[in-house]
Amino acid sequence: MSKYVVMGKYTPKAFQGFIQNPNQDRSTAVKALSEATGGKLESFAITRGKYDFYAVVSGDMPFENVAAVKLAVEASGAVSDMTILEEMDMNKAAEVAAKAAGGYKAPGQ
Repeated sequence: MSKYVVMGKYTPKAFQGFIQNPNQDRSTAVKALSEATGGKLESFAITRGKYDFYAVVSGDMPFENVAAVKLAVEASGAVSDMTILEEMDMNKAAEVAAKAAGGYKAPGQ
């Protein structure tokens, strides 16, 4: 099972929509997008800081499915700078790195 953290920034177009309808629940739209691509929305929050929102999505879905959400959402003009972080197993990566490092020689060696 994969797990992704998705962060993004709302555009002025999105902020206009929030002002026109200040009571909307964006988690409903995020949940629908997650489910449409084979995922399950674990959490969603509007945040302060560099990003305006984050979502945690999990499921048996390849990275391309989450990238498809990025394409659809950014194409709407409501979100920019959408960043996708994929959870990984550092121990597995370190095992592969240990094997690869044995055969690697740095430049000049």
